[in-house]
Amino acid sequence: MYSKIMAKIGRNQTCPCGSGKKFKHCCLPQQQNSKTQTPAAQMKISLMAEIEKIQRAAAEKSEQFYELGVFIFFSMQNGDAWVLEVSESDAVQVADGGKALEPPVDENPETIEINWSHTFAVKEKKLFLTAYDDKEESLLNGAPTQQINAAIRRVIKRYSPDVLSQIHVHDTDGKGA
Repeated sequence: MYSKIMAKIGRNQTCPCGSGKKFKHCCLPQQQNSKTQTPAAQMKISLMAEIEKIQRAAAEKSEQFYELGVFIFFSMQNGDAWVLEVSESDAVQVADGGKALEPPVDENPETIEINWSHTFAVKEKKLFLTAYDDKEESLLNGAPTQQINAAIRRVIKRYSPDVLSQIHVHDTDGKGA
């Protein structure tokens, strides 16, 4: 399933860096001061850079966990790494057994398109994934479920329902882009 994530943010919206401050009082001045860079370089948040960071942790078989905006990144001791998107419970694996997988991401200065492979749900303190292609549900053993649950609560608290609903752009057929 493709999903476009809007990368532009209004001056008075919560900054996507996760500080909790308004964008105009946080990262906007830094972006305005870097006008000599290319538009792609001006983007404060680069999903690809974060994916590469979690892939490096997975290659080292290091457990890492962090969140950025509506995204959750984690790697496990077995070398697997995943990216979760909280607003629509989407997921994609970016490393398998320490080997980086080609991230299904297309970034440009205005949008980020992601071909999500799964949805996720936390049930009975366990992380379950459901594949988009065959609807098969599986348990992800070793996932940092408690941290994921806490991160989901923080994201929902940090962003209003209006902001979360504006994250995804839908095609004219009503499906996620």
